[in-house]
Amino acid sequence: MSDEPTPPPLPVPTLPPSSGREERRATALLLLLAALVLASVLYVLYARGAFEPTQRLVLMAEDSEGVVVGMDLTFSGFPIGRVRRTELAADGNVRILVDVPRKDAHWLRTSSVFTMTRGLVGGTAIRAYSGILTDPPLPDGAERPVLAGDASAEIPRLMSAARDLLANLGRLTADESALSTTLANLQRATGRLDEQLAGKRGALGALLGDDAPQVAATLARTQQLLTRLDGLVQRTDGVIARADGKLLGDKGLVDDAQAAVRQLEQLLAEARTSLRKVDGLLQDAQAVAANARVASADLGALRAEVDASLRKVEQLVNDLERRWPFKRDPELKLP
Repeated sequence: MSDEPTPPPLPVPTLPPSSGREERRATALLLLLAALVLASVLYVLYARGAFEPTQRLVLMAEDSEGVVVGMDLTFSGFPIGRVRRTELAADGNVRILVDVPRKDAHWLRTSSVFTMTRGLVGGTAIRAYSGILTDPPLPDGAERPVLAGDASAEIPRLMSAARDLLANLGRLTADESALSTTLANLQRATGRLDEQLAGKRGALGALLGDDAPQVAATLARTQQLLTRLDGLVQRTDGVIARADGKLLGDKGLVDDAQAAVRQLEQLLAEARTSLRKVDGLLQDAQAVAANARVASADLGALRAEVDASLRKVEQLVNDLERRWPFKRDPELKLP
């Protein structure tokens, strides 16, 4: 051990006693911080619609692949609901529970259609389509099926169709295919056409072969026939022009016919006048006949009176004969 003296201990500083005012400040600061945290939590819950009145919508799907809690249900691109939970139903389907705010529930109707699409790029989307907004609103707790569309599920079918298309294309381009045979025939026909064009027969010889001269002669005769037919048409036009002059020209048949019609009209007018006169004579004759019938009736009555008078005279003569018997042959002359 050394003989050096031990230094004295250092003095421990002592804090002054805290006052109650500082404690109250610290407590108030802690309470303010807790209030801010609680207000932030409440605002986040309010912003996410935790305190907003909602109604439940149950969507029935075959599987819940791509569906996560919190994803939106959209209508025309706007979120109107949020997935709260997914569960497995008794029949093996998936129940997707969606909470729809009351203020947005009027967009969902009983005729609404719900779809769930899965794209090659991006996540799964659940959409609602309401074609007739005048239908009754969708009730709370309603269950609706979901029409699922998966773009990736079409890839195997597209690959199969592409393989079939390539196989058909391979068969078309094979050496023994109908297309190759058609192209070979076309090439031979083109070569033949080139040969005929280089010769004297031209394109007609290439198309008709050995029958080209006969067709050319037929065409020449047809041309001659058309020429003769043209001359005949011209002569027919001249005949028609002369006939028009005879019929429609000055002092033609049409003018004579018109003059004859006018004369016939005059004769008919005179005949009508004569008929009116004959009609008057017939009426007078009817009147005379009626008077004759009346006179005949009067003569009959007069003859009856004369007969009665004669009978009375005869009776008187008979009486005279009885009274004057000297006259044996009385003679009575009638008028």
